[in-house]
Amino acid sequence: MPEAETGGHQRLSLFALAPDELRSRIEGLGGRPFHASVVRREVLERGVLDYAEMTGLPSRVREGLAAEVPIFAGREIERRTTRDGATKLLVEFERRDNRDATIELVHIPATKRGRDATLCVSTQAGCPVACPFCASGLAGLSRNLQAHEIIEQYLRGRAVGPLARSVVMGIGEPLLNYENLKTALGVISTEFGLGARKLTVSTVGFPERVRRAARDKPRFQLAISLHTPDDDQRAELVPAMADTPIDEVLAAGDDWFEQTGREITYEYVLLGGTNDSREHAERLAQRLAGRRASINLIPYNPSPDLAYRRPRPDVVDAFCARLVEAGLVATVRWSRGLDGDAACGQLRHQSATSSGPKP
Repeated sequence: MPEAETGGHQRLSLFALAPDELRSRIEGLGGRPFHASVVRREVLERGVLDYAEMTGLPSRVREGLAAEVPIFAGREIERRTTRDGATKLLVEFERRDNRDATIELVHIPATKRGRDATLCVSTQAGCPVACPFCASGLAGLSRNLQAHEIIEQYLRGRAVGPLARSVVMGIGEPLLNYENLKTALGVISTEFGLGARKLTVSTVGFPERVRRAARDKPRFQLAISLHTPDDDQRAELVPAMADTPIDEVLAAGDDWFEQTGREITYEYVLLGGTNDSREHAERLAQRLAGRRASINLIPYNPSPDLAYRRPRPDVVDAFCARLVEAGLVATVRWSRGLDGDAACGQLRHQSATSSGPKP
């Protein structure tokens, strides 16, 4: 798997500026150094997205920032809200080499059953992992998102509605953009107000990258997308991991727990007639026996451009029950937003195919 982390220039926007750069910019507008902290506090803590409303700043600073330093680098190009309240935003960031840089984020409101309001964010424009059941990778990888572009998704999501937790499992493979992700989640944890236990990063489990992240004692929980207990089938479902045995992925997960003290969640997308048999459940139980981990079963959210189908509810229930019988902690997460192309990459793919190439 080629190295995916790259740098690149940054379009000017508030969080593309390092704190010292923001201070210099504000001083150039006639403000005081502490006004930089005022701006970050207003945006990150209070959710103010208009400089005109930051009354703690001199008017000349407010006007200068509004003219020179937009709060957002991206542009919202589409929004869909489903019958069950999930809202998906399609946001376009700066195009490079004329390649599409749209991403998706999804705000999922709290439920009456107690599930917290959650934001799902992306880390890359496109995805290099190319799971055949996921629309995120249909057009390949355009580029990594910069840290400020990840932070921006949290600001946009909170503007939709309150947030209690976040999952980094939108478009892209987070650990292939780890440095930008780490920087962004550091800000989100310390200044935005979502602590480490409220942030979960989902990865396909590149072992060396899981271990690298564990050494940092990062500000997030980890989920590894497994999807099957069988090496041959995982090579088909997660092509980027074709040369990595599942045992190596699980060993990296064990090391994560040893290094951080945080249990792994193993995610398993249930594909009707593909990986949802009783035999699959039994082999999965054998793989995970004795590990400090939980299993999150996700019935497939179908896409019209992909051949996979959603499993029947009774099959899902039986699969989960078999894992519980084996002594594992397993839950089912039924997707919301089925009427709004809420699965990863669907809205982005639909937008790209309907509009065609852009100049």
